[in-house]
Amino acid sequence: MPKTKQSKRRKRFDYNTDRKKLKKKFLKKANPRIEHAQIRNAWDNNKSMARNLQEMGLSFDPNRTVPIKKQTLLRGDTDDRGPAPIVTKPYILTKLQEEASLQEKDSKTLSSDLIEYVQHMIREHKDNYKAMARDEKNYYQDTPKQIKRKINEYKRCHPQLYEAFVSSLSCGNGT
Repeated sequence: MPKTKQSKRRKRFDYNTDRKKLKKKFLKKANPRIEHAQIRNAWDNNKSMARNLQEMGLSFDPNRTVPIKKQTLLRGDTDDRGPAPIVTKPYILTKLQEEASLQEKDSKTLSSDLIEYVQHMIREHKDNYKAMARDEKNYYQDTPKQIKRKINEYKRCHPQLYEAFVSSLSCGNGT
């Protein structure tokens, strides 16, 4: 099989390219961007990943940090743990714990079509799921249980909207 033309040609040094810039560009692509601002600021590029994480109080290898204990026949009080790693940057660990303890907001929402469908069913049939299943607006031929699940999902995702809707229904029927 013949060789390509590129491999036959002799290599020449390119005086017009800046090798320092090329190396920086390569290193920038090679190292991933750290999303967490605290970790990014505390990171030292001259140290290894394991050393950086150890200084922050994080684990590089969970198998070494929390080893699986082997069961032995003789139950002796032997402690296989080595010396505790020195944490020089504990503020990162505390910041991560604070962020983890914050409660995450439920961002799930329903489509406007589904909300309209559920409101129509409740408006027309209150809580009679069998009648909802026979309704002409039930295009997808949902069973009573499926409709009930959709209504419960609407109650869970939009509790204020559901309460306002039910109160408007009760006020409209009373007058």
